[in-house]
This record gives sequence, C-alpha cells and structure tokens, in this order.
Amino acid sequence: MKLSKFMRPALMFSALAFFSATASAQLKVGIDLSSTGPAAAIGITSKNAMLMWPKTIAGQQAEYIILDDSSDPGAAVRNIRKLITEDKVDVIVGPNITPAALAALDPVAEYQTPMITLIGSASVVEP
Repeated sequence: MKLSKFMRPALMFSALAFFSATASAQLKVGIDLSSTGPAAAIGITSKNAMLMWPKTIAGQQAEYIILDDSSDPGAAVRNIRKLITEDKVDVIVGPNITPAALAALDPVAEYQTPMITLIGSASVVEP
C-alpha cells in the first residue's frame, strides 16, 4: 500500500500519539539522520522539517533528540543504541537512508523499540 505524501506525516503522528500513551510524563523521540556525509541533502531537509514538530503530543511534552550518523550505517547503529540505552527514548525515527535503516533493524529488535523509518524501501519492512 503506497501512502501519499500527506498521509505519511499523519500516520507518523498517529503512531507517536499511540506510543505516548505508554510513556509516563514525557514522550522521548530519538531521531537518527544523515545530516552530514553523502546523504546530507536528505538529512538536512528532514531535520528542518522535524524542528517544526509539535512540542506536545496527546497532551504530553515531546522531547526530540536528533543525532547525525554522517551517512554511515555503523554510526547509525551506535546512535540507535545510544538513544535506546542512554537516552531511554520511547520511539526511534529514522534513519533516512536504506543501508543505515537496514543496519538499525538489529538494535531496535533487540531492545523491542518501535522504529519509524524515513526511507521508501520495502526491504526494511518486509522479511
């Protein structure tokens, strides 16, 4: 099923609202983007859009933690692990390139943390 460019943000915010119901007083969203390196053009525009996200979701304060993976899948995995284990995020958004998103599948599965990826490849969501 292909979503229109208008449906994707609505679906993402619906998912964030759903996960916020399980959070205590604050929703922590960990974001991994390629805002430097070869994919910087994609990461920078994604980051600029995310800076406009709401400060509250479903009545809870939203905290966004944005990390740069430098377009490197290994750095993306380190960022994802840091966001989950140290920052204790409720949900991961990103990565925004296919190799990094594929690499991120292992840590999110290991820690059972929901991930909303920003890529358009079915290889990330289909076994």
